[in-house]
Amino acid sequence: MKIIVIGATGSIGKLAVKTLLEEGQTVTAFARHPENLKGGDGRLTRVAGDAADGQSVAPAIKGHDAVIVTLGAGAARTGTIRSTGTLNVIQAMQKHRVNRLIVQSTLGAHDSWGNLNFFWKRIMFGLLLRPVHRDHELQESLVRASGLDWTIVRPSASSDRVRAGALHEGFAADQRGLRLQIARLDVARFLGRQLRETRYLRRAVAISY
Repeated sequence: MKIIVIGATGSIGKLAVKTLLEEGQTVTAFARHPENLKGGDGRLTRVAGDAADGQSVAPAIKGHDAVIVTLGAGAARTGTIRSTGTLNVIQAMQKHRVNRLIVQSTLGAHDSWGNLNFFWKRIMFGLLLRPVHRDHELQESLVRASGLDWTIVRPSASSDRVRAGALHEGFAADQRGLRLQIARLDVARFLGRQLRETRYLRRAVAISY
């Protein structure tokens, strides 16, 4: 399978590339500075481009079997790279007839709001990261309307720590008592797993410890 990762040098994107290569997949890393990714043994193609620029996204998508979107804005608390970039990806996929789309969003988007605790509802997404939350929700709406074979993955707050609990997936929107943490490596592996499974086809799935 030939897979392109959009946002391949981000904290989760680079782990997604790594795990896919370990699984024997052929991977294209699309990012502004893909040269920062090392290794690949000939199965990694690096494509420099800006996800916000549809003209650079479209030719990169052509010829792939699936797309994984792990777009983020780093430490920035404003901007629309997730929704803008994802829209460009969707349009390119429709143009080149690439159907499988896997998108990393966030726990708390749309119907998963009830999974969050007071801190995340009122302080983080309610105040500090409100534009980020809005961008994720717009991103998800675009994916749902795309007509593609999509899966939206909603991880809780991610970190570089090793697994610190049992991984819960696909839990109900009113599930409480979650740790609301997850290792980035577990997120990356879960994204890659969707390439082999159809359980969450055209569904949004939440994951957390």
